Amino acid sequence: MDFIFNIEGGDFTNAGFASSEVKKILKKLNVDPKITRRVVVALYEAEVNVVAHAYRGVIHVDIDTDHIGIVLDDEGPGISSIEQAMQEGFSTASPKVREMGFGAGMGLPNISKNADVLNITSEVGKGTKVEIITYLKPQ
Repeated sequence: MDFIFNIEGGDFTNAGFASSEVKKILKKLNVDPKITRRVVVALYEAEVNVVAHAYRGVIHVDIDTDHIGIVLDDEGPGISSIEQAMQEGFSTASPKVREMGFGAGMGLPNISKNADVLNITSEVGKGTKVEIITYLKPQ
């Protein structure tokens, strides 16, 4: 099953829509609640990162019999140092985003903690691609 969601940068009103929809789908498919929680946390964090930092993005969710694959592809400023961005507490969020309660620098670390596989590629001035895989069965 494949699903596509579009995200607009700065649209905090709809931030979390894709993760909420994926949660409903996984519940209907009777996916283990612990796995569902991990997928939803990782997707929500990634989704909010696009809203907070990029101009726009697309989320592709692929639900297979053995894994859930998520790819977020955004157009935005990109990440100059992925290694630095992975550190808890590191954030490039604007003061406005921080005032709304986002941008604490926990997004990428939380994605990493909840994903079985996490790949991030980024080009400064162009955008970022985040690939998340969560397995439905122990590997």
